[in-house]
Amino acid sequence: MSIKFTILGCGSSMGVPRADGHWGNCNPFEKKNYRTRCSAMVSSDKMNILFDTSPDIRFQLLKENTKFINKVFYSHGHADQTHGINDLRIFYLKNRKKIDVYTDEITQKYLKKHFNYCFSNKKDYPAILKINKLKKNNIFNISKNEKISIKPIKVRHGNIDSLAFIINNSCAYASDINEIYKRDFKFFYNLKYLVIDCLRISYHPSHFNLSNVLSIVKKFKPKKTILTNLHSDLDYNYLLKILPKNVKPAYDGLSFFI
Repeated sequence: MSIKFTILGCGSSMGVPRADGHWGNCNPFEKKNYRTRCSAMVSSDKMNILFDTSPDIRFQLLKENTKFINKVFYSHGHADQTHGINDLRIFYLKNRKKIDVYTDEITQKYLKKHFNYCFSNKKDYPAILKINKLKKNNIFNISKNEKISIKPIKVRHGNIDSLAFIINNSCAYASDINEIYKRDFKFFYNLKYLVIDCLRISYHPSHFNLSNVLSIVKKFKPKKTILTNLHSDLDYNYLLKILPKNVKPAYDGLSFFI
């Protein structure tokens, strides 16, 4: 199976550098420190599935030479995960087929309230997106021998819940998280890849920090862990020096097969 996972953006909510040019502790001469806001994509020759539409999604999709989007899974309704939604419009216009959206009920309500024009026909502007029921395991057949399965897992993200996603039972994507509920531990053991929120070194009430992630790696034993949602105090090369061999910082455009 040739299913590719791509980290489109691995930066925190302000990106690196920030809009005012501040790089924090990140070396501006290291290209892998340039981080757009978090989104990801699972792709095959016939299907592209997005995870979130960050405010930087247009730039991210151009960089990856993306020609079509079939489905979008949203983790939660925060601005850094949703406000690129309008850039899905061109993918509707190319074939006049609504793009399927999957998320929990709370996020559905947020999207319909704030981006109503994407889901309901307006004068001269047809709806471009369609809300679908989020199942315990969402399976999409690509060919006779190839499929993509996506299992949404509710996780804690500060004072709200967010969704993590288990793809083909081998890769977890958990970009905004500060707690995995005990009832769902079973889904996170011995994964091939764990892509996980690691905002900074110090404590944060809504995100895992570095010590949290290293404890999780020790507990769940993924073969490889990739840190995402990286703030400007986490320099790429600094992380390479201090992390265990099976834990790496993400960079925009990093991809692997699952």
